Amino acid sequence: MINGKVTRRGLMLGGLAMLTSGCGSGMRQAMSPISSAFAIPQGMDPRLRRQEVAYQGSEAPGTLVVNTYERFLYAVQDGGSATRYGIAVGEEGLTLKGRATIERKEEWPSWMPTASMIKRKPRLAQYAGGVPGGPNNPLGARALYLYRGGRDTYFRLHGTNEPWLIGQAVSNGCIRLTNEDILHLYDNTPLGTPVLII
Repeated sequence: MINGKVTRRGLMLGGLAMLTSGCGSGMRQAMSPISSAFAIPQGMDPRLRRQEVAYQGSEAPGTLVVNTYERFLYAVQDGGSATRYGIAVGEEGLTLKGRATIERKEEWPSWMPTASMIKRKPRLAQYAGGVPGGPNNPLGARALYLYRGGRDTYFRLHGTNEPWLIGQAVSNGCIRLTNEDILHLYDNTPLGTPVLII
């Protein structure tokens, strides 16, 4: 959607059934109906929708704060406010913690399960060669890549083709946002942005 109007691309994507899940629960075996790759799921808790909120933390404007316990990502702004996004987080023990930096950004990123993901979930071996970017990719419409000390952590902030999972702990560690929200975050997050994951 652009300025409240349905675009041709959005309409085409809306007709697709999504086969995948983001960063880690892997590709799904059965198709689930979905009205759009960018749809907010019916019944989604309104608190999980993107909104401007007061921010009382100590992080500087321009920082992304990922609160895995609350299941929110805060894009800290000037004046004591933040844009808050509902997120899905990693399963217990699979979430990155601490500081990182956005060092890479991709539109319609490709995805390949890591060796540790395949070890935990052997069914993912069928995707060891990777899944090309596009509407059926588990990383969704955009991805922001987290680095530490110049090295890829293999953790991402990314979209998802299963927006009904926002608010849950379901991935192999990456942070998922709705495709609509990752587009917003992507457009407003420059390379070099600091990230704190708590």
